[in-house]
This record gives sequence, C-alpha cells and structure tokens, in this order.
Amino acid sequence: MLAKDLFELRSQLHESGIIFAYCGYVTESVLSGVGDALKRKLVLDDMDTKTARSVFAVFVEQMQNIIRYSAEREKPHAASSGKSAPRSDLRYGIMTISRVGDGFVVKAGNLIGVADIEPLRVKLESIRRADKDELKAMYKETLKSEPEDGSKGAGVGFIEIARRASRPINFDISAIDGRVAFFALEAEI
Repeated sequence: MLAKDLFELRSQLHESGIIFAYCGYVTESVLSGVGDALKRKLVLDDMDTKTARSVFAVFVEQMQNIIRYSAEREKPHAASSGKSAPRSDLRYGIMTISRVGDGFVVKAGNLIGVADIEPLRVKLESIRRADKDELKAMYKETLKSEPEDGSKGAGVGFIEIARRASRPINFDISAIDGRVAFFALEAEI
C-alpha cells in the first residue's frame, strides 16, 4: 500500500471514532501486547475505572474468542515447528474499539464454520434477550456446569461481554460460501 492509501485508511478509522483497530493473526502473546497498549490508552484518556475495566474485559473476551474459534487459521507444519516452538494454530480475526460519545463500542469478527451458525445464533439470542439478573444467573449456572462439547473455555465469554455491556449485545452472521460464514459481535460500554 502506498502512503496515501494507508493514510486514507487511517483517516477513515479516525473519522469513525476508532481508537484501536487490529486485523490479523492473533495469539496469546499478541493479546497480551496489544492489551498492554490498550490499557495505557485507557489510562491516558483518564476514564473511570469501571468503564476502563469493562472495555478491557470485553476486548480480552473478544480476542480469546478469535484465538479459540476462528475458522480462518494457519496450522503449524511439523517440519518447521521445531521441538521448542509452540504447535498451536494461528487464528485470524478483526477487532475495533470506538469512542462514541461518553462510551465505547467494541466490535470483533472472524470466520466460523457453517455448522456452528445455528448453535451460536441460539446461544447469542438467549443472551441478548436476558436482563442483568438473568445474565448473572446464566453466568453462575454456566460456571457450575460442564463445558459444552467443542468448548475451549468455561463457556462464559459471551455472557461476560453481555454483563459488561450497557445495552444488549448485537451480532450478525453472514454466509460467505458453503463452508464458512463471517461472525461479528458488538458490545456498547
């Protein structure tokens, strides 16, 4: 990309209120490093502690979702991964954090398999419809129960995002082809 093209992209992001944007492969170390930069930005903006914690928590949950579930990934090659190198997949996704008035909007997206569309939609619709008390009960119940089949965590990530959001979470799933769809999740804080 030429400087002018990249500057135009930067200007578009800035005009949209985006204070943070990441698009690419995500690992735990990327999460940690980018998370540190985000924490510093939130401190520099001198925002209240509760809002800063909520923005950061939603950021972490969204990034972990990409790390664990994105269908767009690079698998390690046996010959190039040496004995000391970690052998986990590299997962690809996109995330933005925008300043909107006195609040923030955290958006993330990644590819998912078509078989995951309906179970994900059902889960997110039930979370979206729940009020704060119902979300608290869902959170506690999910922690007590066994993780769902295929889950790579405690299963509370979306519930935690919804609990920290100031409005019901928003999501969209758009089919790309017969194998994958693009999943996007938005939380206002």
